[in-house]
Amino acid sequence: MTEQSTPVRSPCTGVCALDEQDLCIACRRSGMEIAEWGVMSDEQKLEVYSLIRERELADKQKRSG
Repeated sequence: MTEQSTPVRSPCTGVCALDEQDLCIACRRSGMEIAEWGVMSDEQKLEVYSLIRERELADKQKRSG
């Protein structure tokens, strides 16, 4: 029996608007990450989630001071 994993879900919230850094204001993915999401491996998608967390942290740091 093979082990079947759950696919990595898209972080898309349906807002889809890129800021001046080419990052979605809602999910924090780049335009290229959004465009390539459907052909990425689960490993690549998890890497994007790590980048999203880094971007969110940087955004919080900018806002706090």
